[in-house]
Amino acid sequence: MNQPIGHMNPSKRTALVFGLSWLLFWTLMVCVAIQDYLRDHGQHLWQPVLWETSSLLTGTALLLLQRHFTRSHDALLATPWRWFARQALWLPMYWVAFVPLAFGMRHGVYALAGQVYQHEPWLDTFVYESLKISVFVGLLIVIRFGVLSYRELLEEKLRVEQSNSLLRQAQLQRLTQQMQPHFLFNALNTISSLMHSDVERADATLIELADVLRTTLELGELHEAPLATEIRLARAYARVMAERYRDRVAIDWRIDDSALACAVPVISVQPLLENIFKHTVERRSERTNIVISASCRAGSLLVRLDDDSGTLAGDEEPGIGLRNVRARIAFLHGAGATLELSQLLPAGVRAEMRLPCAC
Repeated sequence: MNQPIGHMNPSKRTALVFGLSWLLFWTLMVCVAIQDYLRDHGQHLWQPVLWETSSLLTGTALLLLQRHFTRSHDALLATPWRWFARQALWLPMYWVAFVPLAFGMRHGVYALAGQVYQHEPWLDTFVYESLKISVFVGLLIVIRFGVLSYRELLEEKLRVEQSNSLLRQAQLQRLTQQMQPHFLFNALNTISSLMHSDVERADATLIELADVLRTTLELGELHEAPLATEIRLARAYARVMAERYRDRVAIDWRIDDSALACAVPVISVQPLLENIFKHTVERRSERTNIVISASCRAGSLLVRLDDDSGTLAGDEEPGIGLRNVRARIAFLHGAGATLELSQLLPAGVRAEMRLPCAC
């Protein structure tokens, strides 16, 4: 399958661009030679084409030979003088080889055509062509240094991006895995408490916990999941906790259907609900009313968890669940997403998570 130029790795893209530029340059040289030849009233167009193509073939062969044996010197690009010194060592090859190869081709083709190729005496030809090829190769070496340096810059940028991506994936995986045992520990504590008071309720709660664990297993190695999956997990968790705090909590779910397909961090709604149980429901004997809502507004998913009894302590450190969700939101969306807690009046706390979503 052909690969678009924009998706090629820097090395292949550099070679392709350099090759096309080389062909365009020699096409221009052939055209100029033909124009000069016609201006001098020449009658055999193959002659200027031969002159330039023989230089093209010889120069290309010598350059490819030099590149083959100096490719390992690219590691010296960070110290330019050493790199240029290694390249300059190849100049004598051009002085010795260019004239015999290029002019040999010209003499051979002329002989096949029954003609004689005329040029300056060999010594003058060697001196002139050596000076010309030195300037030409010198310019190419400078251009090659610039191209290779730019390619190294692109490759280094790519390596940094890949390294950052792998680090980000590893950090996200660690944070996600951190939440699973934390949630399981709290759920088992709930069941343990019920075992001493109501075995049937404990058994029913175990069934609810199985549904929660089944949902978490379905998420696998994912870092994000549809809101519908998160709501399913949160509902299962809420049923588990409702068994423990029967008659002390009421939950109202207000989830817009348009928001269900939006992606949210895995295990992100449940920790916010757990935060309400830990800091509000557990500390009160009266009933706590919780409203969980989700809707799309202006390209953003807005998830809110409100309770009517909690108090936001300004000096209290956020729990592991809240810190974890905030960290994963930052990794996934940066400044494009927020998770804030705010005090409601006359009482209650709101947890509001805002995420980008094409809804």
